Amino acid sequence: MTYRIYRQPSIAASLSEGGGMTDSAVPSLAIGIASSPDGRRRLAQLLGGSEAFLIVSTPDQARQFLDVVAPPGGSPPEGLRVDSDRRVLCWHDREVALTPLEHDFLRCLVAAPGRVWTYEKLHLEVWGNEHVGRGSDIHSTVRRVRAKLARLGAAATIHAIRGVGIRFTA
Repeated sequence: MTYRIYRQPSIAASLSEGGGMTDSAVPSLAIGIASSPDGRRRLAQLLGGSEAFLIVSTPDQARQFLDVVAPPGGSPPEGLRVDSDRRVLCWHDREVALTPLEHDFLRCLVAAPGRVWTYEKLHLEVWGNEHVGRGSDIHSTVRRVRAKLARLGAAATIHAIRGVGIRFTA
């Protein structure tokens, strides 16, 4: 059985059942397409060492995902900043206090707007350990930070990319 693996940006490689990839570049995001549940499980095992991967059933699902994910880059909206000395989120002349966890979480997101942070990478950066479980700790933090952004009226959004991670956009 052969799977198709697409790596961002525009690099494609074939992955055989034996696990060998024909291209040696390190992917920033690998997208695997397998139509059957067994094929998707096998892809998950083969791609488990990748920093970030997404497994979908059809090429259309992959295209749909790629339409949602903006390329990394850009800068935070003017007027939005995380004050690490006082641990507050500032939007122009308004500010709101952050917990240590919210501060570390936002510091990661705001530093790289548009980047999709995998749950595993966020867990390692913010919590300092490997991601274990369903991610309810991350989702709880996202909820609290979204509420604080809304309270400030900030022009920024945190998107959950289902099954992959979190993305901050301005």
